[in-house]
Amino acid sequence: MNFLEFKDKMFDLACFSIHQVYAWKPNFDRNNLTRWVKKGYLIRLRQGYFAFSAYKGKNDYAFYFANRIYRPSYISLHTALAFYGMIPEAVVQISSVTSLKTTSFTNDFGQYSYRNLKEALLFGYELKPMADKRTIQFATPEKALLDLLYLYPFYNNTQEIEALRLDEVYMHNDLRKDLLQEYSTLFKSKALDRRVKLLFKVY
Repeated sequence: MNFLEFKDKMFDLACFSIHQVYAWKPNFDRNNLTRWVKKGYLIRLRQGYFAFSAYKGKNDYAFYFANRIYRPSYISLHTALAFYGMIPEAVVQISSVTSLKTTSFTNDFGQYSYRNLKEALLFGYELKPMADKRTIQFATPEKALLDLLYLYPFYNNTQEIEALRLDEVYMHNDLRKDLLQEYSTLFKSKALDRRVKLLFKVY
């Protein structure tokens, strides 16, 4: 098979798994993918997942691929907080939460990390529109903050909470405090409840 035929069929997916290729062509020669990666036509995202190089540099695709290469997952934690302007630091790593095991991947689109949450806690995310009529699963600001406080237990004192350097204007004017508290009760975690009270005390 030549690359142009392959691209014509798969390009609109942006990224794909080897299983999607076999669903289309059961006798597909996997060595083609290795060859096309070496030629720069494709980028290996992780074992068994690939993207077309033409998507490199296109807005939002690094986020989109985060959702696609390890599912179920949604973008959260420091990445979401930086996206909403809640923390001042630019975040290099794209952080997500998942009901699968904790893991990480590095590829030409970026560094991807995934932290485990039990399945019942995979809520509080939205589908954000992006280029090409696609969507990205992104935590709401409130859920991103709770995921962070829950998964990083060292945020349990005033000094650590202050070190987050959360934007005070956002915290006072934009954060939906009722929604944050509603979400917090669903975690059923006394430790998280204490951290939320501390958060409100600091901000």
